[in-house]
Amino acid sequence: MVTTTETKRETMSDKPKAHPPRILLAKIGLDGHDRGVKVLARSFRDAGIEVIYTGLWQTCEATMLAALQEDVDIVGVSLLSAAHLTVMPEILRIRKELDVENIPIVLGGIVPDADQPKLKEMGVAAVFNPGSPLDEIIDALRKLTAANQKPNFSDIKSGYEKRDPRALAKLITKIQRNTDLGEFKPPAGNAKIIGVTGAPGVGKSSFIAKLGRRLRDKGNKVGVVAIDPSSPITGGALLGDRLRMMAGTPDTDFFVRSLSSGGAHGALAPHCIDVIAAMDGFGFDYIVVETVGAGQSDVAIRDLVDKTVLLLMPDSGDAVQFSKAGIMEIASCFVLNKCDLAGADATQAQLVGAIGDDRPVFRVSTIRDEGVDAVAEWVASS
Repeated sequence: MVTTTETKRETMSDKPKAHPPRILLAKIGLDGHDRGVKVLARSFRDAGIEVIYTGLWQTCEATMLAALQEDVDIVGVSLLSAAHLTVMPEILRIRKELDVENIPIVLGGIVPDADQPKLKEMGVAAVFNPGSPLDEIIDALRKLTAANQKPNFSDIKSGYEKRDPRALAKLITKIQRNTDLGEFKPPAGNAKIIGVTGAPGVGKSSFIAKLGRRLRDKGNKVGVVAIDPSSPITGGALLGDRLRMMAGTPDTDFFVRSLSSGGAHGALAPHCIDVIAAMDGFGFDYIVVETVGAGQSDVAIRDLVDKTVLLLMPDSGDAVQFSKAGIMEIASCFVLNKCDLAGADATQAQLVGAIGDDRPVFRVSTIRDEGVDAVAEWVASS
């Protein structure tokens, strides 16, 4: 259960400030590469936009559920397979079914001029062909974001109390954007809050995807807060953690929310404790918080969670490195990930030699789907 003391929590009632637009970029269907959309994602980030990229071979259902959970301002679909007259009606149908018709849908790809009026008539907000000027695309995204109708907080509060995931997503947005919520506070929940931290590239997102599925297999509702770095130059962000957690079959009880670090310290995000509290009050059994790629002194996660999982990988240190103060001290357990790589045995020996045997060390290979069951059992029993 998360606790919110005055010394730990940040206020929800400061004045709102400008915020970057949020766009979800999706590759739907059988397109074989995503080089172009990755270039766009970086360009949008450099323009001060928060970009959630969901990767190749996504389904319409998974894409729109992700858009709902992320509470994005726009969904951008990239298609090169000439399937636009099949895919876009399905995207729009699911958007209506999920009751998120406020989210504009834009399409990029090889679209014949003759098809563009049909797409716009069915409800596609904009169509961009290869060669469309980047400035024109970004300007259109900003205009669509500005035209979005802002939700009424009383409706959000009512939906939240009814356990509507759309309301949770919008409440998290309000919290992140420092909106005045008056006297509203989420009710106390009973979730176990698990922090997952470690250096960049150690495999935190892939590990959380496997761990989350194991917890879901036991019938638990799982929420994930996934934090990625913001640009110190533009304020934009490429939020790619969700990519590792996407599944073709949507799961409404596996709720993933991507946050940008926004200049916060300690490998966290602004108002992170309040986001966790909102998810806790919503009724999740487990909430997993993934930090930004962390350094030795990034220990703030310890104050927000019940247990801290520290991921390491082969050849990531020696006995002296593992004996240093800081992040090694806050770990409740250690996960030696990527144990399919050479050097795992030596790294484990160095780690155990430095920390002793009072905290568990788990060997995991997410690529081989090995070792995660033991971690899930430890999480559930601790």
